[in-house]
Amino acid sequence: MTYKVVETSTVTDLEIERILNEWSGRGYSFASIHFVNTEASRRPGMAFLFFTQCEEGAPERSAGRADP
Repeated sequence: MTYKVVETSTVTDLEIERILNEWSGRGYSFASIHFVNTEASRRPGMAFLFFTQCEEGAPERSAGRADP
């Protein structure tokens, strides 16, 4: 499994959509998004988008499960 983390300081719907389309187009699957807020504003100042990709030839495993 390969992981990709993309950081953006432009937290808008258009920028998040662009990042999602770019990395899913490269074969990555979206895993989650985490926003960074400041006390000064309710609007997030940064976002981290997490993607995963199965390596070729490697069997897919369920997340959180260890091999016996």
